[in-house]
Amino acid sequence: MGGAAGLFGIPRLINWTWAFFAVVITVVVIRNLLWSSYGRACISVREDETAAEMMGVDITRYKVLAFAVGAFFAGLGGGIYAHYFYGLQPATFGFMRSIEYLVMVVFGGMGSISGSILAAGALTVINVVLQQFSAIRMILYALLLIVIMIFRPQGLMGSLEISPKLFRKAGRRPEHGSAGNQ
Repeated sequence: MGGAAGLFGIPRLINWTWAFFAVVITVVVIRNLLWSSYGRACISVREDETAAEMMGVDITRYKVLAFAVGAFFAGLGGGIYAHYFYGLQPATFGFMRSIEYLVMVVFGGMGSISGSILAAGALTVINVVLQQFSAIRMILYALLLIVIMIFRPQGLMGSLEISPKLFRKAGRRPEHGSAGNQ
């Protein structure tokens, strides 16, 4: 397969449109999974393993389920990457790439899909702007991760999701008593 040199000569079968629709489908499937009974069980295992076990949740089953779903979508993402960039190199997916993904998830919020998407977009723009200063970029990632973990450990969005309901709440003014209307 090419070993350390990588695998090249992969036909380009993906464009931005296909990649976008793959992301949309992935987000919809993951969101629906999280709102299902399986997703709730996985969340309960993540939050408190002992309490989930006491409530009758088969911890091993749901950990394997979470691993399998995560591996499936990681493989899908790798396939899209390979078909977009014509090849794969092991050096591309090193330790620093893992740190970038970790910062994206922690920055957005560990319990928020939309927060992770917003953080990925923001950090990708920062990454492009600081492309020529790679040492500074990693220092900024480390500082950002430290600041977030100190001041907002749940991430920017926490467990909130962007939805029309959230916008309605944000646009609504607090109601005042009848004395304020006179």
